[in-house]
Formats: sequence, structure tokens, C-alpha cells
Amino acid sequence: MSRVNFGAKPFMYPMPVLIIGTYDENGVPNAMNAAWGSITDFQEISISLSEHKTTDNFAITGAFTVSIATEDTVIPCDYVGIESASKVPDKFAKAGFHATKSTFVNAPLIDELPMALECKVKSFIDGILVGEIVNVNADESILTDGQIDPKKLKPIAYDPVNHTYIGMGEKIGNAFKDGLALK
Repeated sequence: MSRVNFGAKPFMYPMPVLIIGTYDENGVPNAMNAAWGSITDFQEISISLSEHKTTDNFAITGAFTVSIATEDTVIPCDYVGIESASKVPDKFAKAGFHATKSTFVNAPLIDELPMALECKVKSFIDGILVGEIVNVNADESILTDGQIDPKKLKPIAYDPVNHTYIGMGEKIGNAFKDGLALK
């Protein structure tokens, strides 16, 4: 095997495509696309963000939602990542998104995205947003036997090398089980 060095780059697979939903001071919904995020504890998510309308919003409300971008929503999910709400105040509506207020936090659920984490801001320091996950919700259309079914959700990942979005593949193993064969 021969390896190629690329230097220090933000290359990681898979990189989930996360759509952050917030309300501004007037209750107007906003959404932005963020790829640099991960679950960092049982009830915690961390996302790397620069200053945006979104960061202004959650500084006011103390809350945000994180929806999972899907194969069926690539265009609007990409749009909310390339357009600024500071320049296009109706960005959320122009993306074709509709908001339903979360029951758990002061942030919008995006009706077109069938899975979301509802979060309270724990901190935002040096560009790292840390949120407490207070609820996860999923539309019944993506459930199988009462559980979230990735085949129905159809989440997408960001390919940072080729600047593309990719879908999820087939199941290839069982977590916390297949490795037992080596014990």
C-alpha cells in the first residue's frame, strides 16, 4: 500500500450535512447548512461555526435545531449554505422551507426535513457551538418498527475533497456485535 499525504485538511468521512434552524428576535425562521458537526456526548452536539445570522439568532434565543439533510432536499439544503440571511431576509422561505415551532426549545423545526435534534445552547466559544440535545424527533414516515430507519431517512454526507454530496450505502455489519468474532 502506498499512501499520499495531503497536509492538514478538514477531510473526514462521513461528514453529515446538518441544517441549523433558529429564530431571530422577531420570530422569523432561519436555516443554515453546516458540515463540521458531531455528537460529542450522550446529550450533546458540537458544531464548528463562524459568525453568521444563525450565531446572532441563537445568542438571543439560546436555542437551535439541527435537522438532517436528505437526498430529497439537496437543492434547498445546499441553498441555505450558500446564501446569507443577512443579504436575503426571506432565505428560509425561498428555500421552500416551512417552520413549525419546537415544543422543547425556542427554535424552528423544518417541516421538509424529517429528523431533527432540538437543542439548548450550552456555549459558543472560539467558533465551537456546543448544544444540549433536549429532544430528537422524527416524522413517522421514516420509522420502521418505531425506530428511525436510515433507508427511509436517506441522509446525505458532504464530501469535502470533491465538494459533492453523497448518499448512504447499504448495511454492512452490526455494531457492538461483529467484532465479538475476534474475542
